Amino acid sequence: MKSLDDLDVAGRTVIVRSDFNVPLGDGPDGTRIITDDGRIRASLPTLGDLRRAGAKVVVVAHLGRPKGEPNPSLSLAPVAARLSELLDAPVALGADITGPQARALVGSMSAGDVVLLENIRFDARETSKDPQERAALAAELASLADLYVSDGFGVVHREQASVTDIARLLPSAAGRLVHKEASVFARLLADPARPYVVILGGSKVSDKLGVIGNLIGRVDRLLIGGGMAFTFLAAQGYRVGDSLLESDQVDAVKGFIDQARASGVTLLTPIDVVIADAFSADAATEVVAADAIPDGWRGLDIGPRTAALFAEQIADAATVVWNGPMGVFEMTPFAAGTRAVAEALAASNAMTVVGGGDSAAAIRLLGLDEADFGHISTGGGASLEFLEGKTLPGIAVLEEH
Repeated sequence: MKSLDDLDVAGRTVIVRSDFNVPLGDGPDGTRIITDDGRIRASLPTLGDLRRAGAKVVVVAHLGRPKGEPNPSLSLAPVAARLSELLDAPVALGADITGPQARALVGSMSAGDVVLLENIRFDARETSKDPQERAALAAELASLADLYVSDGFGVVHREQASVTDIARLLPSAAGRLVHKEASVFARLLADPARPYVVILGGSKVSDKLGVIGNLIGRVDRLLIGGGMAFTFLAAQGYRVGDSLLESDQVDAVKGFIDQARASGVTLLTPIDVVIADAFSADAATEVVAADAIPDGWRGLDIGPRTAALFAEQIADAATVVWNGPMGVFEMTPFAAGTRAVAEALAASNAMTVVGGGDSAAAIRLLGLDEADFGHISTGGGASLEFLEGKTLPGIAVLEEH
């Protein structure tokens, strides 16, 4: 897979596919504001290197799910403003994607300039299942530039016009972010230092079935928290009250428990949980043993004994991967488990990888220093599919061309 260093970009127009799918909130004046700019900051090494090398940089990105048509609430205008601040340089926003305004903006660029095209998913062809439709949009994008750089790790598991199809039309390479992410996850699959510990959380075990199945034969310890833990507890015969439970996955989870035991893998589930009588920050709460959740109550975080147990398992590890929070960390009463795991990773001497999505957001929301973690991935779905051992289309196409 070619890297940025393999391209001669001086004086040339380079399309960069970035991942700017950032969370938005309502500002005091009613405008949409970015509440977490982590993915924008992750794009800066590639954009900065291209600018310093004299490239004209045209950035393509998406935001949300606009369903193939313009949606003012999902405009990339807030992203353009924030990117301009971070680069300390003007970033012009195209009012269209490949139309006259975008072409005029690109045509007027000088070396080092940055233009951000409007939300690529405003064009239904971007995510079309029809290869011809995607190819048509890719051809329009390719006509704007000389080279293509893939730097949106959060979308490399998608077959989309600006991710895969355009890479077949222009000389292409991985940007700094995609190259780093791919290298980290390839190392996790090929030759991780041991003990190798994986911590999985989040709401649904069904989202992690492929990951669990692929990792059981590779890891030394598998720690399960979050909402998905209650399906594991149910599989062990425990009553889970009103906790999140995927009854249709209980048999699959029983199979994983048996497989872990047969493989000599330590699989740990919560030994205590923080329960509440409602899904609310103001709910009544208690800490109970994992086998003592009463009817009418729901588990919303791992308990303090579990947090201490997980921290012990992390302390002597050589490689740790964490994907998914331990509880509803957005609510203060249910954030302690996620904080405890994050702090254990931050204090560890292991190679630590935080697998994107909510885990990365939790680190920032809890005010922890990102520099204390070895690698914080920008791609939730992509990192999961990498850990499943799947072929990611956006990586495969770079390796082929």
